[in-house]
Amino acid sequence: MKRFFLLAVLLLPGVAAHAATPPDTSAAAVPPAPRKWWRPAHLLLQTGGGLGQVAAGAGYALAKNRLETDVLFGYVPRKYAGSTLSLASLKVMYSPFRLQVAPKVQVLPLTVGAYASYTHGIANDGVRGQYPKDYYWFSVDTRVGPLLGGRVTYLAPPLAATGQPRRVSAYYELGTNDLYIASFFGNLNGGLGFGKILTLALGVKADF
Repeated sequence: MKRFFLLAVLLLPGVAAHAATPPDTSAAAVPPAPRKWWRPAHLLLQTGGGLGQVAAGAGYALAKNRLETDVLFGYVPRKYAGSTLSLASLKVMYSPFRLQVAPKVQVLPLTVGAYASYTHGIANDGVRGQYPKDYYWFSVDTRVGPLLGGRVTYLAPPLAATGQPRRVSAYYELGTNDLYIASFFGNLNGGLGFGKILTLALGVKADF
């Protein structure tokens, strides 16, 4: 019996120290969940740019966030276009470099890219036989063109659910399209100024 009590006295400090030490949960911490390949990286909302008075969509980021592809759906009310227009657009933008101007603020001074858009609801479009097939040499509902712009990005805290970083950006884009370019070069005598073939888009983009 004396040996039992002696053994208990010797083991008690070790047991107490072990109980006082909090368990190490670092190994059990759940790592950030990887993003599904099909899930868009960001949402965006913009106005202007020839893609609708208001356009909204989602997109993907590739090549270490230097390359982005966006799909947008836009809308133009009838009072501004003669008929209600709905637009579907695809944009591809590339940002060659970014400047870290503050711990949580980045500036992308240059973004370049291109877009293609389809417009449904153009006045007089879709009335079969109204005009000969070669009446218009250009497509009345499909446009393609270059884009040039810039962006300011705020680095927000990561998403709690996934640990993924989150960026909130405000951007502008200057653009034109194939029809405007053809009209410009067809009026080099000064009938159409370069500024008249440009469009301006302003928008916001946020990771989710």
